[in-house]
Amino acid sequence: MGAEGPRRQIGGTVVVGVTGSIAAFKAVSLVSLLHKAGYEVEVILTRGAERFVTPLTFQVMARGRVYTDVFREERPEEIAHIAVADRASLFVVAPATAHVLAKLACGLADDFLSTALLAARTPVILAPAMNVHMYAHPVVQDNIARLRRLGYTILEPASGPLACGYEGKGRMPEPEEIFAFVDDVLQGRTVLPIPNSGVPPAPEGANLGSPPASEGGSFFSGKFVLLTVGATQEPLDPVRFLSNRSSGKMGFALAEAALRRGARVVVVAGATSVPPPPGVEVRRALRTEDMLHAVEELFPAADVFIAAAAVADYRPKSVALQKIKKGNRLVLELEPTPDILMEMGKRRRSDQVLVGFAAETENLEANARDKLVRKNLDFLVLNDVSRADVGFEADENEVVLYDRWGGRFTFPREDKRVLADKLLETIAARLAAVR
Repeated sequence: MGAEGPRRQIGGTVVVGVTGSIAAFKAVSLVSLLHKAGYEVEVILTRGAERFVTPLTFQVMARGRVYTDVFREERPEEIAHIAVADRASLFVVAPATAHVLAKLACGLADDFLSTALLAARTPVILAPAMNVHMYAHPVVQDNIARLRRLGYTILEPASGPLACGYEGKGRMPEPEEIFAFVDDVLQGRTVLPIPNSGVPPAPEGANLGSPPASEGGSFFSGKFVLLTVGATQEPLDPVRFLSNRSSGKMGFALAEAALRRGARVVVVAGATSVPPPPGVEVRRALRTEDMLHAVEELFPAADVFIAAAAVADYRPKSVALQKIKKGNRLVLELEPTPDILMEMGKRRRSDQVLVGFAAETENLEANARDKLVRKNLDFLVLNDVSRADVGFEADENEVVLYDRWGGRFTFPREDKRVLADKLLETIAARLAAVR
C-alpha cells in the first residue's frame, strides 16, 4: 500500500456499527471517508454483517479496532463494549436492519453492538436499509417512531432499485451524505439529542407540552412535518419557463431542524440549488400544479405544514409545443396558478399547524398580516426580498414571525440553519403557551 498523506486533526471518535444487510459494503466507504477526514474510527460488526464484509476489510480502512464478539475481552482492565461506548463521540449504525431497530427499541442487548448502544451517552445516528415492504411494515414504523422519541436520530432511507429486485423506499443513504451529516455534528454545526439520557419516553399519543428552550422542544417529536421548498417553474415552451430565485436553503434548513427534533419530515421540492439534508424524504414537483397535487396527497396526514416554497403566482395560459423562435416581440398571456397555501388553509383541521412565508418588497407588515389572516394560518414568516444580502440565494436571512394570536417576533440577520432552529423554538413555545 502507498504512503498515507497527512490528515487534518479534528478530534472525535466515531463508532460505526454495521449490521447484516447487503448495504454493509457501503459502510466500508463511510469508514474510509471518516478516517481520511481525521476522525478516529472504531467498527462493530454483527454476526450478520460478517457474512457480507470481513472484519479485516474494516480494520484496513479504519486503521482502528474492529469488534465482533461481546465475550472476547482482550484487555482485562476494561470491559470492551463499555470502553467503546465511553470513547465514542458519536455512534453511527449504517446499515441498520429491521432486526437491530427492533432490538434497540425494546432495549434488548445480546451482542457487542446492542450492548454498546445501550451504554452510549452520545448521539446515535441510525441509517435503516431493508426491503420496501419491510420498511413500510407498521411494526417497523412503530419501532422507528419510538426510537425517535427516545432521542435516536433516524436518517430516512432513499427510494430506488433495491437488491431484492423491488423498487421503492429502503436504500441506505449514500456514504457521502452520511459522512457530511456526521461531520456537521462533530464540528458543532448540527446539534443532535442524546438517547439514554435518563429522560423517560413520552407515552403513546401524549400531548408533549412545553419544550426546553434550547431545542425548540419536543413538540415536533413524533410529528409528521410536511414542507414545500424551492422555486416552481412554469413552462413557456420545451426549453423556457417562468420562475424565481429561490434556492431552497431556508426550507431545507427548516426540514433539517424538524428532523433533529424527532419529526418525520417530507419535503415537496421544486427547483433548488442546494442538496436536501440527509434523512429527509424528498418528492420533486417543478410545476405549481404538480406541487399542489403532491401536497394534497400528503396534507391530510400532516401535523405541521410549512409552506416555504416560492411558488410562481402566474403561468403562461398556453405552452408552445416547440421552441419559440426569437423575433421582434413576444406577448405572453398569463393566468394565476393554484394557491397551495390558501387551499390548505381551507381544508385544514383544527389540530394542524400551518406556517406560511411571505416574500415582500413593500408595505411589509401590512401585507404579512393580511396573508396570515386571509390564508387561515397560524404563523407567517416575513422576508424582505428587496435586499441583496439576505433572502433569496443568500446563506443568511433576517425575518419577522407573526402569529394568529397577535405575536410579532423579530429575528436579526444570521445563518439560515441557525435561524431555522430559532423559528421552530419560537413556534413550539408559542403553541405551548396558547393551547
